[in-house]
Amino acid sequence: MSENSQVTFGAATGVGSMPGGDAREAAKTATGTFEDFPFLPELPARGPGADMIGRTAGMLVELYARVEPSGWRIGDRPGRDTKRARSWLGEDLDALEEFTQGYQGPLKVQAVGPWTLAAALELRNGEAALSDPGACRDLAASLAEGLRLHLQEVRRRVPGAYLVLQLDEPSLTAVLRGQVRTASGYRTHRAVDRQIVEATLRDLVGVHGGGPVVVHSCAPDVPFALLRRAGAAAVSFDFSLLTERDDDAIGEAVEGGTRLFAGIVPGTDTALSDPAGSVMGVRTLWRRLGLRPGLLAETVTLTPACGLAGASPGYARAALAHCVRAARSLADNPE
Repeated sequence: MSENSQVTFGAATGVGSMPGGDAREAAKTATGTFEDFPFLPELPARGPGADMIGRTAGMLVELYARVEPSGWRIGDRPGRDTKRARSWLGEDLDALEEFTQGYQGPLKVQAVGPWTLAAALELRNGEAALSDPGACRDLAASLAEGLRLHLQEVRRRVPGAYLVLQLDEPSLTAVLRGQVRTASGYRTHRAVDRQIVEATLRDLVGVHGGGPVVVHSCAPDVPFALLRRAGAAAVSFDFSLLTERDDDAIGEAVEGGTRLFAGIVPGTDTALSDPAGSVMGVRTLWRRLGLRPGLLAETVTLTPACGLAGASPGYARAALAHCVRAARSLADNPE
């Protein structure tokens, strides 16, 4: 069992992306707001290579991607787009290291999961890697090795941290349902077999060597049961998209020890309600499921509904602080 297997998650954290392009400012906000569960910010506004697909493509080992007018395409050698992605990640890690001196506790880092990556990265023919089972396998293997190296690097820079790895899988439901469009836009790629999806995710979860892995999706119909079977310690989702159809899966997840990262604050600028109001839905769900109120604080981490790249800097800071206050409200008054 690794040191990470005993980690306790914090009560609130961010999803990943932040507005603007200043790595130090973003790291200062992420570490200052979440003193017991900071995260490594992503700043897609800097351009290609700082976006979630480009950033993760830059982590791949022996596979490279470049920007084409249609999106990211797998190529033969590292070009300027790969170098730019790696350089920005290095800048973000420098800033994180600066603001986590002496930090001990959980720290979250994010990367795109294998299925959303396969749906987004193009092969030489312009079709998504998803269209080719062999390409999907190669991509997952390259990502696994890249994540291993990335986690090693973060551990070196923040030696007191227990790392929590988040895999972003917003396209997962579309992959499972055969809803990912082909390059022409007229057809969709065939649904991938659920067992293959699950096995691939299980391999990626295994990269963290027993450490906790969170799978994040801000799309509707998150496949909670599949993610639990694949070994995810936690599932991160947009709370507003839950329906009563999800009740059984959520109840089983909680009873099976899966942590819920409930996205309760909108990702773009809006008026924020009082913190207690923001968690009313979580309390209602708990009552509906007949779960013990005392379990709430032990089981739920509060986050924004999705990344904050589309928010104003002021709103992003307010939204993150709101998550901390809402978590306090939930802990103080679980009923």
